[in-house]
Amino acid sequence: MNDIAKRYKWLLVFLSGYIIYGFVIAYYLYIASDYSIPKEYEGTAADPKLFMTEKEQLLSTEYSRLKHLLFFLALPYDWLIYLFVLIFGLSVYFQKLSEITAKIFFLQVGLYVFLLTFVGAVLSFPFSWINRKISMAYGISTQSFHSWMRDYILDFWIGWLVMTLFVWVVYLMMKRYRKRWWLYVWLITIPFTAFLMFIKPVLIDPLYNDFSSLKDKQLETKILQLAAKADIPAERVYEVNMSEKTNALNAYVTGIGSNLRIVLWDTTLKKLKSDETLFVMAHEIGHYVKHHLYLNLVASIVLSFFGLLVCSVLLRWMFAKCKVHFGWKKQDDIATLPALLLIFSLLSFAISPFENAVSRYHEKEADAYALELTEDKEAAIRAFQKLTVNGLSEVHPPLLVKWFRYGHPTMLERLIFLENHE
Repeated sequence: MNDIAKRYKWLLVFLSGYIIYGFVIAYYLYIASDYSIPKEYEGTAADPKLFMTEKEQLLSTEYSRLKHLLFFLALPYDWLIYLFVLIFGLSVYFQKLSEITAKIFFLQVGLYVFLLTFVGAVLSFPFSWINRKISMAYGISTQSFHSWMRDYILDFWIGWLVMTLFVWVVYLMMKRYRKRWWLYVWLITIPFTAFLMFIKPVLIDPLYNDFSSLKDKQLETKILQLAAKADIPAERVYEVNMSEKTNALNAYVTGIGSNLRIVLWDTTLKKLKSDETLFVMAHEIGHYVKHHLYLNLVASIVLSFFGLLVCSVLLRWMFAKCKVHFGWKKQDDIATLPALLLIFSLLSFAISPFENAVSRYHEKEADAYALELTEDKEAAIRAFQKLTVNGLSEVHPPLLVKWFRYGHPTMLERLIFLENHE
């Protein structure tokens, strides 16, 4: 069997596995899973019959299943893209082209990352397009095609810039420190990660949406009073224009140090009452008080240490096994990047249930803090019920979905917790 035939055979095997996997996931989501709430919770605050119409319940189930299916299909599809680039020699070709075009290593990295990112963006575009069409069809997204494409292209260029810097550091360290490159990369990423968290609210977020001071000054005063009770050094509340993109509701506290921001989506302001909005903001304030932002930063740093260590071991193994098949010459050649990204993506997927479990615990802590701060559980229950309706969220998702997709407690868990809170 010649080399080309072998490559097609490999691709056929991976595609066959992907198709079988897709049928298994579809069976789990559409046949094997029960989206109805347990009988013991019927008639409680978590019973969707009490706050959703029959049509809304049906749409919620349909929408959730489609979104979950897309999620579970998109991740291994990205892995297939990396394998496609490796198996058919595109990665080696991209490296040769970048070396011919530029003499400076940083520029070579920039060109290579651009080519790889462009191929990934083109091949994954159908998933992004279908995801948008589903959100539009179910009335969640309100974003025009022009605005959506602008964000898509903006994502591409920001992703390219960050990836270029990261890849340049990684392969520079590989060339200088063959065995301990991962340790030096990790040390460099610590201040870089903190810096990104610091600049994101003031430099990156405004690229996507328009931020302004909260127009409802009476509500702003109440929110700042809550913030003062929590010792948050905030002087104003920001309102972000999200109604041009979505009907969903949200609010958040973001940034660290002097760039801390309290932000409300304008959709939240339009659809929640004042007391409901105050609970939502108290929840976000709870994240700050409980130091969740900094705990997440520390967790990210710790996980990246072990992740880079495992990546270095697996990349060394993969290079020894596949260098002939993929046309690699040296492990520190940038042509090995798709393999490194594939390994990192697989590891991220594997630990995501653990990360989500920690996140759900933090969210529950923030809910409890918000109840203590506002002492208004009725407003809290109404707020989450409205969040469910406007986002067409399922109240009781399947277990596999909860493990891999839910960084928040399910609405069933949240509403029961609020209702039973003393």
